[in-house]
Amino acid sequence: MNTNSTDSSPVLFSVSNGIGLIILNRPKSMNAINKALAEELLKSLDKCKDPLIRCVCLTGASDVFCAGQDLEEATTSSPAELGKKVGELYNPVIKAIQELEKPVLAAVNGPAAGAGANIALCCDIVIASDNAYFLQAFTKIGLIPDSGGTYYLPRLVGWQKASALMLLADKLPAADAERMGMIYKVFPQAEFLQKRDDLTAHLAKMPTKALALTKQALIASLTNDLARQLDVEAENQKLALMSADFKEGTQAFIEKRMPNFIGA
Repeated sequence: MNTNSTDSSPVLFSVSNGIGLIILNRPKSMNAINKALAEELLKSLDKCKDPLIRCVCLTGASDVFCAGQDLEEATTSSPAELGKKVGELYNPVIKAIQELEKPVLAAVNGPAAGAGANIALCCDIVIASDNAYFLQAFTKIGLIPDSGGTYYLPRLVGWQKASALMLLADKLPAADAERMGMIYKVFPQAEFLQKRDDLTAHLAKMPTKALALTKQALIASLTNDLARQLDVEAENQKLALMSADFKEGTQAFIEKRMPNFIGA
């Protein structure tokens, strides 16, 4: 699954071996988000509801993940129009990723700035190439972080780190992001595509229903107290216990073989 293409569509979407691959595809603009890209990204995420897709990989074309809002488009739009775009395009992308009942891997293959960084950070697993960096660029142009940044970043790295990264708009190398717990792992650029494909292939063979229920429980924990969270765990465990994959997993354990999960 290569991230280079001659296709001019702002978002490329393909499915292979249970993996939905979404590529932000405006490399000449550092994959910056304009209206067309945001709309196509939402359509691609909607396609990923297909039960035959068992995990999703979101990445960028070339050696860039996403530079955030397309500032050229922004300069031709009124403040009201830009504010409307946040509510009608950016926010639905974050919600679509969060509500998707399967894991979403952000493969940050290069710079991730502004809304691009925050779209990555809302994903279930974030990996990065060692040439990548994360930048909360908003205050550099007199804006505030959006796309869920003020929600996710403090929960990932703590209040002080998040506050400093957002207020000072410091560029954060991928290795530093891994050290502070912002992302899962960093891989050398030369190995990144193979590591990404290995990880998505592994996710696509796992018990998809259990992964979805785990994802839902984790999201619920962001706002629940302990008593309610214990209830969520019990409720979701009941659903997992009724799955075909639980039966297969226990049978494989007894028979001392690798399980063949079907995602149901």
